[in-house]
Amino acid sequence: MRAPSRLFIALAALCYLTDLHSEVHWPEWLGPNRDGQVAYFKTPGKWPDGLTQSWNINIGEGSAMPIIANGRIYAHSRQQGEEVVWALDPKTGRVIWRESYPVDYSIQSWGARHGNGPLSNPTFADGRLFTFSVTGILSAWDGQSGDLLWRRDYAHQFRQTHPEWGHSFSPLVDGEQVVVHFGGGHSGVLVALNVATGDVAWTEGEDGPSHASPILVNLEGIRQIVEWNYESVVGIESGTGKRLWAYSLPHRGSNQNSPTPVYFKGHILIGGENRGIRSLEPKLENGEWRVIENWHRRDVSLNMASAIVNGDSLFGKSHFRQGQFFRLDIQTGDVIWRGPSRMGEYATFLSVDEQVIILKDDATLEIIDANSQSYDPIISYEIAESPTWAAPVLLEDGFLIKDRTKLFRWRFE
Repeated sequence: MRAPSRLFIALAALCYLTDLHSEVHWPEWLGPNRDGQVAYFKTPGKWPDGLTQSWNINIGEGSAMPIIANGRIYAHSRQQGEEVVWALDPKTGRVIWRESYPVDYSIQSWGARHGNGPLSNPTFADGRLFTFSVTGILSAWDGQSGDLLWRRDYAHQFRQTHPEWGHSFSPLVDGEQVVVHFGGGHSGVLVALNVATGDVAWTEGEDGPSHASPILVNLEGIRQIVEWNYESVVGIESGTGKRLWAYSLPHRGSNQNSPTPVYFKGHILIGGENRGIRSLEPKLENGEWRVIENWHRRDVSLNMASAIVNGDSLFGKSHFRQGQFFRLDIQTGDVIWRGPSRMGEYATFLSVDEQVIILKDDATLEIIDANSQSYDPIISYEIAESPTWAAPVLLEDGFLIKDRTKLFRWRFE
């Protein structure tokens, strides 16, 4: 082979690998920082009239969003009575590896249309992929090979192993520990496990889990996990598992604790079914923690969908009036606008520059102006074949979208 030919092949291979590893890093629920903020994306001056589908693959049931890390797509789903973990090539959808394990689960009849697949979103950190089954099985996988590194299941400790509609707690990794909430109903335990070995670093409390995922924040100079469990919104010191503060907001009856807490300038924004939205401010004064409720807005409520921040506004979907989008002033709690009624049961929100991306459960994706004084979509796209309860992944040139059974790769035209 002539030297120029060898050089061309080497450069082509380098370009492919560089492009592959320059793919977006989206390692967990709601993006790089678990907050729906997409800083790397540059909003186009004009959104394209349509999207081009690069590929799709049937990966099975489930509402777990795909993630991207180390140039691969990772996904968690269910096929033929087993939960399945996938590693896929972002360019082609080709299966790099596939692992599965049996999970005996059947959702209650009310939720049958969603299927029996996993709800918790996978998390990737330091070469490891963490998945949490709908029944409460935590698995650690080698992201390169797909080998199972370790697995933990607390089914022997609790009579009820998962909340009413299955576990939707997305694993939270902080340094050398991965945090999950085992149990179900009124009884459970928050556990930090060593990411390499699965050994217990600490445990906290006896409260049951809710359907909400936690966030990691710094409050009063202390790194802490903010979680909404079955009884309360709590702040847990990440390094030790010590409970610092709690605000009673229990799950009772149809009052679902589902939305992920939102952090904004020292405040925790929290809302659940039939309980409106609150702005909480944990404060450390003279060595003691107390939680100030700055405002409580009762006429908008988050139910299942998590909200996001853009500028000084909170964007979300209230379950009132059979689903209604809203924009709310974070400082005052005043509602700036409410959208039309009957917008659906669920939606996921992402924040980009001065715009907000909304994926509705009817497979419609909308772009809105974050500064508008009313709900007025700039453009909308139809991006799947069945309901979309999994969150989207925003790429530099398109989207990853999971519907009930398929994963789609869309590109801007």
